[in-house]
Amino acid sequence: MRRVLVTGATGFVGRHCLSPLLRADYEVHAISSKPPTSDALTGVHWHQADLLNSDLAFGLLAEIRPTHLLHLAWYAVPGEYWTSTENFRWVQASLGLFQAFASCGGHRAVVAGSCAEYDWRYGYCSEGVTPLAPTTVYGACKQSLGVMLDAMARQTGVSSAWGRLFFLYGPHEYPQRFVASVIRSLLSGVHARCSHGRQIRDFLYIRDAAEAFVTLLFSNVVGSVNIASGQPVLLKDLVDVVASKLGRRDLVQLGAIAAANAEPPVLLADTTRLRNEAGWCPRYDLERGLEETIEWWKRQLCTP
Repeated sequence: MRRVLVTGATGFVGRHCLSPLLRADYEVHAISSKPPTSDALTGVHWHQADLLNSDLAFGLLAEIRPTHLLHLAWYAVPGEYWTSTENFRWVQASLGLFQAFASCGGHRAVVAGSCAEYDWRYGYCSEGVTPLAPTTVYGACKQSLGVMLDAMARQTGVSSAWGRLFFLYGPHEYPQRFVASVIRSLLSGVHARCSHGRQIRDFLYIRDAAEAFVTLLFSNVVGSVNIASGQPVLLKDLVDVVASKLGRRDLVQLGAIAAANAEPPVLLADTTRLRNEAGWCPRYDLERGLEETIEWWKRQLCTP
């Protein structure tokens, strides 16, 4: 029996991974620091636990004895996670979790990394080619953990991959994040105040990101793999798609706020490894992904 343990299972990425794992006939165990929500999937074995408590985490791994690990849990509060000292605690907790997984007979692990590990001055990010030079605490901790987990995997014989996430959007995203904030503003009849919007980014719909992680977990691909669409989009064009679908172009204010000084003009992923080695490509284009996201936010804003 293939038994997978998903951490961060009520988070933005984790909650979307559960359905494809169940469809793949895994026995799915989900860990979250919060209790499962009212719309939690049946068929999932839920465990509420604080992974920062290493003794508790080890006991849970010894009880479940998963064959596969999908580690997505991290500190991700918008506006805080870039500089928070919680990042250091999650490095330590993740190392302990991986060690417990290996000692309990685990075979295959996939862990979430970040595009924040790359040197953003290069713009185009390719695994094994683009230098790693994080400029934030978050990026530095992710990079350090990735290096250490790779070494630990080689030492223990566990097969592992490191999925570097780029920019995501979709249902259950934090309201303060870019796509969600634009949609919410326009739905509420409020001006969407944006920067000039000429930045080029790589956006991936959350359901696609979840499928990519699950595909990577099933594969034999090892090392760092970008989790992204590989398709460039100007931020102002993305905003225009949302505004057009809602008929509220009049509420978009480009140039109303200044772009951050450290913000790179281009940040795009090379998805060759994900496409050719893992055999995965997105099912959603930007139009369809934004349509589903808009409909989801409409339901949320109409719910009392």
